[in-house]
Amino acid sequence: MNQKFEEILRQIEGCEKAYQLAKQAHIGQKRLSGEDFINHPLAVAQMLVDWKLDVGSIAAGLLHDTVEEGNVSLAKIKKEFGADIADLVNGVTKIGEIKLRAKKDEAFVENLRKMIVVMAHDLRVVLIKLADRYHNLQTLHVLPLEKQERISRETLEIYAPLAERLGIGEIKGQLEDLAFPYLYSQEYQWVKKYSAPFYKKADQQLAQVKRKLLKKLAKERIKAEIHTRAKHLYSLYQKLLRPEIDRDINKIHDLVALRVIVKTVEECYSALGVIHKFFKPVPSIGIRDFISQPKPNGYQSIHTNVF
Repeated sequence: MNQKFEEILRQIEGCEKAYQLAKQAHIGQKRLSGEDFINHPLAVAQMLVDWKLDVGSIAAGLLHDTVEEGNVSLAKIKKEFGADIADLVNGVTKIGEIKLRAKKDEAFVENLRKMIVVMAHDLRVVLIKLADRYHNLQTLHVLPLEKQERISRETLEIYAPLAERLGIGEIKGQLEDLAFPYLYSQEYQWVKKYSAPFYKKADQQLAQVKRKLLKKLAKERIKAEIHTRAKHLYSLYQKLLRPEIDRDINKIHDLVALRVIVKTVEECYSALGVIHKFFKPVPSIGIRDFISQPKPNGYQSIHTNVF
């Protein structure tokens, strides 16, 4: 982990002490990848900083492996950092004990998801665990094949859906894409090769549309941020398997997308009007209004497909 991030941690009040304890607890320890163990809690903490979580969560991210891997007692963490951080560390440790031993039916898997949320008591525990899982997936190749498959299946069936329920769909997609090649290697290679030229062409077109749309919105005095996104490979693969798609990528209308971010609900509907004024809606798809009908996790937006 780079020195710049270590310096950032030192500047976050309450994290310097946690960093020093984690560093001491993991001194001399190596991960199976060969890197220093401390790099893992640092990577987890960096994700939590990027997600703008509170100081307690970041400190718990630094300390999350000290009990199980570093011989630090929960009592010591509670004494040094307080009950809140100790509870977060304990929650992450307990969730880590839940293993998906074999492929089960959906009802069983759903019960595991619910069990994780109940055991967590605090959704910050789940977020720390998601960051932990994300970084561990990046070095999954060094583990035995049996563990690779189990961890990947847990990711696809438990942790990725949890990320979606928490409203962090981008993390869901990243988790799925990291697990995908370990469970479905041939399918992963096929969809990656098949989609590459389509993504390249679509990305070029998207950059042009983004520039044009920013000008149109500015002309209507709508201040907006526009972000681009490409459909994640595992999500694309699942969609290609649908009978109505029949593995034809040309039938997929959301391979790439623009996210137009505005400050108010009124501006959101106004932006939709601008988009439909200058781009033709795809008639067979229509508009999905998640403002008037939010998703269960609170997600609100308007989806439209244009060409």
